[in-house]
Amino acid sequence: MLVLVVDTATPAVTAALAQVDPAGVAVVAQRVTVDARAHGELLAPAIAAVLAEAGVKPAALAAVVAGVGPGPFTGLRVGLVTAAALAHTLDVPAYGVCSLDALGAATTGRVLVATDARRSEVYWALYADGVRVGGPAVGRPADIGAVADRAVGDGALRYAGVLGLPVADEPRYPPPARLAALAADRVRAGAPGEPLTPLYLRRPDATPAPATPKTTLQ
Repeated sequence: MLVLVVDTATPAVTAALAQVDPAGVAVVAQRVTVDARAHGELLAPAIAAVLAEAGVKPAALAAVVAGVGPGPFTGLRVGLVTAAALAHTLDVPAYGVCSLDALGAATTGRVLVATDARRSEVYWALYADGVRVGGPAVGRPADIGAVADRAVGDGALRYAGVLGLPVADEPRYPPPARLAALAADRVRAGAPGEPLTPLYLRRPDATPAPATPKTTLQ
């Protein structure tokens, strides 16, 4: 079964086509472009590119898998709205995966996964042999403490000097193959689609201005 994978929870704008079958998961084509300010401009062309590279029409897709964060409000929303719209249009199920879990699943041992949350903070979770055992949460790197043997992720690399842990260069962003693998059981079972609920963990950076009280003339 062919599955479209998207993730915009980090500065990496990710689109991939994965083959999910009883033997495992294989990525057929992928595009990963790092640009924290252009999720909206980059995602749709990336999806079109992976479909074209594989010679696949959208109607051949069996499901859509989306990273649900945690991530900054605007970028994360681009991926989830796109994934939900595609799934609805194609009448296929959509499945959500925690984006931190995709990074954690690519590790062994006790590992802190951290992505950039802006405002000098990180989104983080703790993993033991690829399984989440703490988080997800958002906070300042200095407040997390030495809870793991090492750290991975873009946020860990940005704040390596503050975390007090050895930081690996990879994985830096959620690997498409791991995103697909975390949803693979649902894909194989033909499970009903799910609402793609974003893990924001905090209020968006931009909020509406308070309403101006109306003045009544006497």
